[in-house]
Amino acid sequence: MSSNIRVQRKCQHCGNLFIAKTTVTKFCGDDCAKRNYKKRKREEKVADSNEETANELQLPLIAAQSKDYLEIKDLQPLLGLSRRTAYRLIRDNRLNALKLGNRYVVRRKDIDKMFEI
Repeated sequence: MSSNIRVQRKCQHCGNLFIAKTTVTKFCGDDCAKRNYKKRKREEKVADSNEETANELQLPLIAAQSKDYLEIKDLQPLLGLSRRTAYRLIRDNRLNALKLGNRYVVRRKDIDKMFEI
């Protein structure tokens, strides 16, 4: 049994007016429905990619927060300073560090103490 409903609608993709035969019709035709589907899927992929990138950027920070002894490369995401600035702090004795071979190791407690008033 067919319906005699005729509703004037505006296409959600192209914005043109059309006559819908059902109350749930959103698009003026199959082409607009397909284009809107592709647009929606593309936006979902971009959102997923942005979320994945944000998670990957957080990994070094999370790893640095869980360590008791930090290297200079771990200080960079944790404190937001450059490698050169970290070496300058060590050289000026404002940050205690232990030199092991060719690298410096800083205790987490010393970093926390540096920020205490």
